[in-house]
Amino acid sequence: MSPLDAASRPAVERRFRLQWEPAQSAHVLLYPEGMVKLNTSAGEILKRCDGRASVAEITADLEKSFETTGLGGEVMAFLAMAVEKHWVVIQP
Repeated sequence: MSPLDAASRPAVERRFRLQWEPAQSAHVLLYPEGMVKLNTSAGEILKRCDGRASVAEITADLEKSFETTGLGGEVMAFLAMAVEKHWVVIQP
């Protein structure tokens, strides 16, 4: 597994499908055994995990979209947890 840093390019693991679930009023990760309901921040981060954008680019896009700064630590912490849970893989 590649180390997670600002240049890493995360992607939602192929066994999971990220989608908006109107019944839950939230983004969810669907997988064969069930579903993970995501909070708003997690959904916004995972929407951007396409395997092409780097963590730095994802963070910059979030900061621009939500007109804020200083999200780098939170984005990195969430992605580290998502990698640990196998929701996200780091592209080579």
